Amino acid sequence: MAADGVTGAVTATPPDPARPAFLELFFDLVFVFALAALAKELAQDLTWTGVAETLVLLLAFTLIWALTTWSADVVNLVRPVVQVQVIAVAGASLLLGAAVAGAYDRHGLLFATTYLLIRLGSASYYLLVIRDKTRRSGRILCWEAVAGIGWVGGALADGPTRLLLWAFAVAVEYTAAALGWPVPRLGRSQPQEWRFVGERLAERYRQFVIIALGVALLVTGTMFSLSDYQMDRGGALLVVFTSVVLMWRIYIYRAGELLTEAIARSTNPTLLTQSAAITHLIMVIGIGGVAVSSHLVLGRPSGETPASWAAVILGAPALFLVGRGVLDYTVFGRVSRSRLGGLVLLAGLAPVTPLLPPVGVAVLAMTVLALIAAANLLSTRLHARVPAPPTLGGPSAGRRHADQP
Repeated sequence: MAADGVTGAVTATPPDPARPAFLELFFDLVFVFALAALAKELAQDLTWTGVAETLVLLLAFTLIWALTTWSADVVNLVRPVVQVQVIAVAGASLLLGAAVAGAYDRHGLLFATTYLLIRLGSASYYLLVIRDKTRRSGRILCWEAVAGIGWVGGALADGPTRLLLWAFAVAVEYTAAALGWPVPRLGRSQPQEWRFVGERLAERYRQFVIIALGVALLVTGTMFSLSDYQMDRGGALLVVFTSVVLMWRIYIYRAGELLTEAIARSTNPTLLTQSAAITHLIMVIGIGGVAVSSHLVLGRPSGETPASWAAVILGAPALFLVGRGVLDYTVFGRVSRSRLGGLVLLAGLAPVTPLLPPVGVAVLAMTVLALIAAANLLSTRLHARVPAPPTLGGPSAGRRHADQP
């Protein structure tokens, strides 16, 4: 806050546009609950259908988070009229998260109508109240009206039909966003409309990963507290916690730290920002898989390991490494050999999983992550951390200094 030298009135100090606002951090808290609810639902229905259902809901939540985050680059979050909108979206998202448990059952209509209220309401609010002059909100409204047919139709249907219609709706929304929401006579969104601030967006993406890591720890602690305090469960707790710590360490190593500068140096920062959004979504899905693994391993650390359990326990860190490897390429123009080696090791361990208990499979996954983290540490000692420009448009000048192992 700052005092007016003439009137003595206290006025709000404009936030640093390069740093996330406290309101955005508050907004993120809702998504901790939402991601935890999604992890719980998948752990209870670990089938291909369950995976597809969870993925559709996750993509819906992610779109809400991403559009709210990107919009914060073009509005002043200090303005009460903007704060009202963000808080309203947070409240509605909380209800949306509560509806996850029965989204494909009795709460289908509640989930669909709440989701459409957020999407249509946000676009309308920006258009009519905040006075968006870019026409972007109008274009989003047009496309969301099309997607709304799938959301409402799916809510009124049952079984596989609901999943198919909701998957169609999500596909429409993501396709429209990738194309810039093109509408006849209104055109499509241009990169300059978003006015991305590299440092702020990079920090928001990092916070998205921290949300997912926090959810994994929350689920792990909750599952342990609900079970008997036995030695095998204590060991499982240590394994899962260590895996989460290693994923955090692998994420921040170089590319995670240098993403801000990579966006600033890029000749096409909008494209790099969008690419980074996709890579972080892949990593968040992988970390969410670790939260599902904690449900399974802490619930039953010993005994046989079903194939579906092994697929999640090994597949979650593999998916995280895929996203992390793409982030390497986004920032440095190459993929770290340690990421590729980790994927090969995880795939090679799959045949032995039937011989091990769930906690044993988790130990294998943790060991692979530990080897990657150790390789990164060795690289830090051998190679200087020289920032390299993004390479979406051509070879990177600093490529040979990039993530080596």
